Amino acid sequence: MIINIIQAIIIGAILGFVGRLVAPGKQNIPIWLTILVGIVAAFIGTYIARLFGIADTNGIDWLELIIQIIVAAVGVTAVAGIYGKRGVRS
Repeated sequence: MIINIIQAIIIGAILGFVGRLVAPGKQNIPIWLTILVGIVAAFIGTYIARLFGIADTNGIDWLELIIQIIVAAVGVTAVAGIYGKRGVRS
């Protein structure tokens, strides 16, 4: 159980940072939020991959990983837009 949580945090961090690199522009969000977006992207990306029958192959599921990175990039961009507007008042 604790190993799964640690793995989710590590994979989430990697996905979040790769998603942040792939996302256009500058994202002014904290590291903890990047990791959180990466963790959520891992779950959503896996769900989408299973819908298309991509998951559960021998070795690394490259297509699933690509889907997760795309979801992470979209998530980081969306969260950066929302998080950035937090401090702006009209």
